[in-house]
Amino acid sequence: MSTQVLQSEQTREIVSYDPGTGAELGRVPLASPEEVVQAVRRAGAAQPAWAGLSFKDRGRVILKAREIMLGQIEELATLISRESGKPVSEAMSMEVVPTLDAMHYFATHTASLLKPQKIDIGQYGLMGRSSRIVYKPMGVVGIISPWNFPLATPAEEVVMALMSGNAVVLKPSELTPLIALKIGEIFSHAGLPEGLLEIMTGDGSTGAALIDARVDKIMFTGSVAPGKRVAEAAAKHLTPVVLELGGKDPMVVLEDADIENAAHGAVWGAFANSGQACASVERCYVHESIAPQFLARVLADTQALKQELGTKEDTDVGAMTNERQLQIVEEHVSDAVARGAKVVSGGKRANNLDGYFYPPTVLTNVDHRMTIMRDETFGPVLPVMTFKTEDEAVRLANDSVFGLTASVWTKDIARGRRVAERIEAGTVMVNEVLYTHGIAQTPWGGIKESGYGRTHGRMGLLELVTPRHIHVNRVSFLPDLWWFRYDPAAQKLFQGLATYFTTGSIIRTARLLPQMIRRLFPPRV
Repeated sequence: MSTQVLQSEQTREIVSYDPGTGAELGRVPLASPEEVVQAVRRAGAAQPAWAGLSFKDRGRVILKAREIMLGQIEELATLISRESGKPVSEAMSMEVVPTLDAMHYFATHTASLLKPQKIDIGQYGLMGRSSRIVYKPMGVVGIISPWNFPLATPAEEVVMALMSGNAVVLKPSELTPLIALKIGEIFSHAGLPEGLLEIMTGDGSTGAALIDARVDKIMFTGSVAPGKRVAEAAAKHLTPVVLELGGKDPMVVLEDADIENAAHGAVWGAFANSGQACASVERCYVHESIAPQFLARVLADTQALKQELGTKEDTDVGAMTNERQLQIVEEHVSDAVARGAKVVSGGKRANNLDGYFYPPTVLTNVDHRMTIMRDETFGPVLPVMTFKTEDEAVRLANDSVFGLTASVWTKDIARGRRVAERIEAGTVMVNEVLYTHGIAQTPWGGIKESGYGRTHGRMGLLELVTPRHIHVNRVSFLPDLWWFRYDPAAQKLFQGLATYFTTGSIIRTARLLPQMIRRLFPPRV
């Protein structure tokens, strides 16, 4: 029931299945390396004219695509649900809504976010010089997107790349290709010129071909091992990359937290999208003084969740997207139990449902010897561990090779900020969890093995342009002080510059004015 590749003499296809029912949803081509090269060439040919348009003109196309998407939200959310397994409501709230928000934000704000920037060059400005940074498109951006957020992740990156003046070649996950094709259809109907958004469905070989086709930037979202392979392959061509990789995100619940709200946050943060989010709560650390009350609330919330097909109206937790990920969850839970962990809810594959269903699971008595506290689980499991002091909580949170997101829960906001700044992660939230990927204005990305580079916000846009430094000397009729020739007077002036000019003090530099004048206007012989 997992995605399959079918081959014949005439064609190679990928078959997409509903992970909740096993039903075939559709078939798409498995693009060959030659087809990928042609797509990159088409994108490269279309890009200069697009880059020549104003931000406003590009934004009109994005807003038209947004209007089309808005008119198809129910159809789109249902397709996401059927191809990924998540509930329709969750597809709407965690994918469609953030995508629409990002489309509006970048369509209307990219011009100001990428406007030329004047640089303060200090005393050089008094010498008739000026500098500024202008931002130019990269060219063709290759996006290799994941299966867990098959609309939001690629669509938002497509919007940012297009608004920055680039063309895009998108390679979606082989598990969710139909949603990517829907993205392409929406932009085509919005009037996006042909060639600017090429969608290459396929498997890992297609992604490798995209890198080898020498695009100008690679945006990769996925797990650590393939991310390292992407970085290695891109390095052969010096292709810059943004890597948004895995997470083992900690949640720290301090003793003064609002216990009920923190428990609600933990349950949603751990089990939304069946735990298949790089920012899911995968480690929960609770102060020992409130652990019993917190755990009781977590269990009550967990056991109230309804797990069913994502297309059913009142489903809270749907199917996992693929069997291999479900097997990883089973392996992590089995390892934890073998090492002394206690399953207090869930813990075994659902027997009453067809498809890849694993119930929301809560574990206690966990420690950092266990795989479930070390490796990314990427499934609906919440391991809960206690701590005694704030320093211990920070140490436990930072005891990971990952550093994507984290959260701190407390009623003392100043304390929350202070603790947040001690945690090693690209994003740390106070009394929030998981969802800041949905805020278009804020940057998204990690540290350590969670990757590097950023998407979203101004920092994300800067990944999609090349900064160019423009320096101007308005005093076009005078030579520079440091040009030839080098005589004793020049050496004395240079020593003075080292002593006074480099301090940044105009008053001290003024002592050199007579020497400067003689240097610029030497007496005629």
